[in-house]
Amino acid sequence: MIDWILGILALLALLVAGVPIALAMTIVALVGMSVLLGVDPTFAMLGQVFYDNAMSYTLSVMPLFVLMGNFVVKAGLADDLYEAANAWLRHYRGGLAMATIVACGGFSSVCGSSLATAATTARVSMPAMRRYGYSDGLATGTIAAGGTLGILIPPSIVLVIYGVITQSDIGKLFLAGILPGVVGIIGYLVAVRLSLLRSDEHAQEAEPLPWSTRLRATRGIAGVLILFVGVIGGIYLGAFTANEAAGVGAFGAFVLALLRRRLDRAALYEILVETSRMTAMLFFVLFGGILFANFVNVAGLPADLNHWITLFGADPVPVILMILAIYLLLGMVLESISMVLLTVPIFFPIVTGLGFDAIWFGIFVVVAVEISLITPPVGLNVFVLKAVLPEVPTRVIFRGVLPFVLIDVVRILLLIGVPSIALLIPATT
Repeated sequence: MIDWILGILALLALLVAGVPIALAMTIVALVGMSVLLGVDPTFAMLGQVFYDNAMSYTLSVMPLFVLMGNFVVKAGLADDLYEAANAWLRHYRGGLAMATIVACGGFSSVCGSSLATAATTARVSMPAMRRYGYSDGLATGTIAAGGTLGILIPPSIVLVIYGVITQSDIGKLFLAGILPGVVGIIGYLVAVRLSLLRSDEHAQEAEPLPWSTRLRATRGIAGVLILFVGVIGGIYLGAFTANEAAGVGAFGAFVLALLRRRLDRAALYEILVETSRMTAMLFFVLFGGILFANFVNVAGLPADLNHWITLFGADPVPVILMILAIYLLLGMVLESISMVLLTVPIFFPIVTGLGFDAIWFGIFVVVAVEISLITPPVGLNVFVLKAVLPEVPTRVIFRGVLPFVLIDVVRILLLIGVPSIALLIPATT
């Protein structure tokens, strides 16, 4: 037991020291495995892990969805999504904030990144909310929380990573994320109203727009709808696999960027370079996570956890609540991908052994990770917004996301109590 405890402590120490997560997990895994198995077997395993996973056809879905998201950002679809949501919701109290949530949900359906969703939406919606008297706390809290939908509503890079680690069907994971994503949007709309009730601010209600203007704004999101229906609908109908859907989505986003005249040679080069950088980073993080998972398995962590859970009583619901508490604690010190790579190899065999569905657990993990993106002291979406809006104090943003965190906790408890929220759509395929 002492081996994996020392390994986890060493990993946390390296992360606190600022060592990149991929390098930190690789170093700890190599040192730990060298002590337990010897140097030669350890480095043979290192080469095999990198070779096998780099040649994996399943992993081709990741760079293609990253490419799709970059084309979507370049095409300016976030502007159209916000304009359409704003046209229908602006005249309600808190309408601009609610429009921001809806726009984040729509952008998530063609992006797959929470950071890109938050950063892009901030540029579009923040000026409008300030103009109509919204406080910086409510405005930034709305954007930070709405951005978390990017890792749940398909396509999702985090769901791809979970699928690779657990060998789960990525297409079914995407389908499973739809209803929880919709529930998340509705919950965040409620959180906006709760934010207004708990404060004395009076965000101005914008004047209603004519029906002709609303319909014209709605027509502007046709490209997003076509792209989403083409990718997710194709998976649902069995027309193509998740990897093929990624290719279709990337090509569709490329065509949209061309049609909108947002793509020239320089922009295309920038997109390809950024996609290569992001893919390389994700691959190295994933490979480091696989190496670290191998180390803790050899060190006996799964067996020790199973023993503790047996002593705990092995009742499934208390166990899953304990895992949720661990995720909420880890979310205070780790970012999303680090949490998934560190915990899923440990928890997955336990929860599936208790009878939980692998697809359901993937959605559970992502919703838990969503909470970590907006909780202090390491709320990655909060710090992205701080970079985009340096004039807003970090404490103001954290205060603004509090109602959304509470709604997220309610949502994940609902997911535990009603698993069909995640499993209903995949069960129909």
